[in-house]
Amino acid sequence: MLFVADSAKNRISEIKTNGKLGEDFFVRVSITSGGCSGLTYNMDFDNELQEEDQIFDDNGVKVVTDLKSFLYLCNTTLEFSDGLEGKGFYFNN
Repeated sequence: MLFVADSAKNRISEIKTNGKLGEDFFVRVSITSGGCSGLTYNMDFDNELQEEDQIFDDNGVKVVTDLKSFLYLCNTTLEFSDGLEGKGFYFNN
C-alpha cells in the first residue's frame, strides 16, 4: 500500500486545480537508478495507465506506480513540506 498524508493531499489538490487537470489525472510515482543513494524518486501527473501499474487510493488521492518501483515504495507515505528546511514532496518510509 502507498499512503498519502493530508499535507500531500492538500498540495496535490492545489496543483490539479491551478493546472486545470481533470479528474482523470492521478499521481504517478516511480523509482529509477541514479542519485547519491543509487535511487531517485520521481513524481508526476498522468492520465494513462500502463499494463503492470499498481493502483492505490488513499485519503482521496489516486496513486499509481509500476511493479518494480512498488517493491521500494511499499508502505511509504507521500508527504509535503513547506517549512524552513525546504519545500516539496517527499517519501517517508
